[in-house]
Amino acid sequence: MATQRMLVAMLTLTVALWGGPLWSAEKDPGASIKIAPETVADYVHAVIEADRIFYTLHVVERMQAHGVAAASENWRVSHTLPLPAQFLKESGELAAITGARIQYRLIGLWPINPQNAATSDFEKKGLEEVRAHPERPYTGVLTLGGNKYFQAVYADRAFAQACIGCHNAHPRSTKQDFKINDVMGGVLISFPLE
Repeated sequence: MATQRMLVAMLTLTVALWGGPLWSAEKDPGASIKIAPETVADYVHAVIEADRIFYTLHVVERMQAHGVAAASENWRVSHTLPLPAQFLKESGELAAITGARIQYRLIGLWPINPQNAATSDFEKKGLEEVRAHPERPYTGVLTLGGNKYFQAVYADRAFAQACIGCHNAHPRSTKQDFKINDVMGGVLISFPLE
């Protein structure tokens, strides 16, 4: 349900970004309302964060506290819950296949999963910037394959014990002293401007 809600919100925002009418202005039925890419990214990030926080606090931590189910890295094989980072990864992959042309994923300076490492200078710079200034995203417009993309990196903070417990204890973690509210990495959001 949360993933469906997130996909509907992202599709609506993508239509708005492309300049399609979200609703008609009362005085000019032919007018459309356009939304700045920074605002679209903020909306998408808000939905991603809300769903992830809810999943972490009200599913993973609650189920583990009551001994109902555990979350683990190998959740598909062990029939456990996905870790919150895997929840975001899986929902990002689902969003990408909807045709909405929006992508999002976790990136980190100290990733446990090598797939979450920064892959471009923009991502590396974005991670450094949100680490220094977590209250604001690092944004830019990049040209890839002749197309322009808006990209934003938002600080990914340790908001629950589940976050820091996993990272501080994981044998592949290169940083094991996270505390609540520390910046652990970033959420990268990318969508086309054309």
